[in-house]
Order: sequence, then C-alpha cells, then structure tokens
Amino acid sequence: MMDDDSWTNERVRVKRGLHFSLSTDGAPPMVDLSQTASTLMASFSESDTLKRVKPSPTLAVTAKARELARAGRKVISLGAGEPDFDTPENICDAAIKAIKRGETRYTDVDGIPELKAAIVAKFKRENGLDYKTTQVSVSPGGKPVIYNAMMASLNAGDEVIVPAPYWVSYPDMVLLAGGTPVFAVAGMETGFKLTPQILEAAITPKTKWLILNSPSNPTGAVYTAEDLKALGEVLKRHPQVWILTDDMYEHLLFDGFKYATIAQVVPELYDRTLTMNGVSKAYSMTGWRIGYCAGPEPLIKAMSKIISQSTSNACSIAQWAAVEALNGTQDFIAPRAEVFQKRRDLVVAMLNNAKGITCPTPEGAFYVYPSIAGCIGKQAPSGKIITNDEDFAGELLQTEEVAVVHGAAFGLSPFFRISYATSESVLTEACSRIQRFCASLK
Repeated sequence: MMDDDSWTNERVRVKRGLHFSLSTDGAPPMVDLSQTASTLMASFSESDTLKRVKPSPTLAVTAKARELARAGRKVISLGAGEPDFDTPENICDAAIKAIKRGETRYTDVDGIPELKAAIVAKFKRENGLDYKTTQVSVSPGGKPVIYNAMMASLNAGDEVIVPAPYWVSYPDMVLLAGGTPVFAVAGMETGFKLTPQILEAAITPKTKWLILNSPSNPTGAVYTAEDLKALGEVLKRHPQVWILTDDMYEHLLFDGFKYATIAQVVPELYDRTLTMNGVSKAYSMTGWRIGYCAGPEPLIKAMSKIISQSTSNACSIAQWAAVEALNGTQDFIAPRAEVFQKRRDLVVAMLNNAKGITCPTPEGAFYVYPSIAGCIGKQAPSGKIITNDEDFAGELLQTEEVAVVHGAAFGLSPFFRISYATSESVLTEACSRIQRFCASLK
C-alpha cells in the first residue's frame, strides 16, 4: 500500500500514458478520461497479422448500398448471399421449445451430442459417408469451420491452393492463420472448375491444403462425380495435401444435377478430407450461425482446442434448431430450389441481352458470374472510362443504383457477381437497369 506521504506536493502524475489528478488528502488518483481516450487511440496500431488481410468486399458492397438507401437513393442490392425465404416453421418451433426447456446454458465447445448425431445421420443419408460423433465439429457459422481448420494445421510457409474465382474469405483466412494462398485460376473456358492439369501445376512440396467449393460462390459451378474423381487421381499422388470441401450450397442444384462430394467418390482421400456444410443456405438460417464439419479425428480434436480458446460453443438454441433442420422434414428444399432455378433463368437471359455482357448458366447456388469483357474501355455517362470490373460496379451503382460485387474481389476479372436470392420483380428491375447502363456506354 502507498502511504499518504507519497501523494503530497504533487498535483498530476502520468503513468503509462494515463493522466491522474491527485488530491491533497491522500485519496486514490482519479483518471482524466477525456485525455485517456485520445492517448490510447493515438498509440494503437494494427498487428502484422491483421495487416495481411482486407475487409470482406461483399459486406462492404452491402454496407455501401445501405448507406445510399439511407440517403434516399432507390438502390437494389444484389451483393449479399442470403436466401430471402423465412426459416421453416418447424425449425423455429424447435428453437422455442428449446428455450422453454431451459436449453440456454453453455454446451460442449464443439456441439451438443444430439446435433452431432444428426450430422452423422445426414452425412450417411445424403452423402454415403460414415463418421463417428468424435469426428464431427460444430461452429458458430461456416467461416469458423474453415478458420479453425487453418489455425489448427498451418505453419509459416505452408501453402493452400485456392481455385479462382473464390469465395472472398478463403485467402484471408489462410493469411490470418499464417499460411500462403496459392491461386489456381479456373476461368470461364473450364466452366470455372479446376482441372487435373491446373491442380497438378499448383501443387508444390509446401502444399498443405486444397479448398474446393461446390456449388461455387461466386460462379454457381458444380463439380460432377467424374470431375472429382479426376482431381482425386492427382491428389492420390500427393499424400501431403489435405482437402477441405465446402459443400454449403449442396441442396441448391438445378436441371436435375446429382450432387457428389470428394470423400464420397474418392474414398482413398477420406482420411485427409474435411467435409464442411451448414444450415444457412438450404434451410434459410443465415442468422442462426451454425456450421459443421466431419473429418479425421486428430484434426477435429485440434480444431476443438481452437474453439475452446476463441468462440467456445455455438448458440445453444441455434444448435437445437439445427437438430430439427437436419432430422425434420426436408420437403421444402426441392420447391425452393425450383424457385431459385426460375430466378437463375430470368437473370441469365436478361444479362445475356445486355450489351457487352456474357453470362454463363450456373448449375447451382444462387449466383451468376457474368463477364463484362465487352464493356472494358468504354465511357460511362459520368465520363469515366471503364478500365476494370471495379469501375463497372462503381459506375453501375452511381448511375443506375444497382449494387453488385466486382470480379477482382473473387480473384478473376473482368467479371461481376450477382446474388439472385430475391424476388423476380426485383431481379427484373435490376437487370433492366443493368441493360440500360450497358446501352449507355460509349
């Protein structure tokens, strides 16, 4: 304890950048908060790890659209990848019942046993994959599954193959975990799908992971069983490479497409494949934040250690809702996919009638990834020359108030991404505006 004499004859003392006003009666010092805040802010600097990454471009586009809307602009935002359907009633009811039962406490960090059992049953029923509950991990959303896997396994210098175009978060999560993303470009000429030749060229002795996403965000491309078997032949020759397959859009398939995942069709890769999924897209549960995965038990245990020191368990109520999602009726999934297919057909047709745009027809998800090669070098109504897809997206937003995400954010230009997870009337209006914008380019 400090005695009274230590405070005498002083009015202000500064310690660690904080200003203390001292009383003359020996009372403890008072912090001057008006000076403290500015001192602390001035001394903050980002970590070297954080400096390696950038904010999510898709979230930035959505935020910009909201900002313009608040200013009175009639913006149509096609940036967010979120189904516009409500969460099915039986799932909501299960959550309410869980609350009333008092299921409001901490759970096991990587998921309640009932949800793990439902996940094991799902993988067996829908994918022909056999897992034990000890091979399953549940996280608060799909992103933590990927991040936890990277954090649990990557060392400095380890490489992760990320096919481009890619979901915007893959490379940054690799960077956050200390790894190096290696981009394997799979363009429109290959249907936006990795080929064995492209994969082989990307693999080095430092390769630790390959990330596959099917159906793809941003392109909607889907790998067939034959495609996966061909990639599997390459991966068999490189036993150091693990595979993370992101199957989040598994149930959003069109034209009778039959789904396959790589551990299913190439069982030799089972022991080094992490198969991930979630309830956000097929069950319209984006805000419930439940992602899950299954894979080799040592990896799952390592991921659990990460979870225990980061997020801890996913929301207990959301976990019980996910149990009902996976175990309950699946009857609504196919009709909703049919709605998305009609929207896809509408958007593809209208964009292909826009001057300078070529829009491939995707097999799944709810995105299109059209080329704007025919618009490059032209002049927008503002007088700006369109030199890249970011210019295109920016001028489209300012001129016609349609928010899309530019292709460079996904690692492949000159393209842009549209999410058609909204009504046909909104999509019709948005595509009409895009047609008008393209027609105005000189």
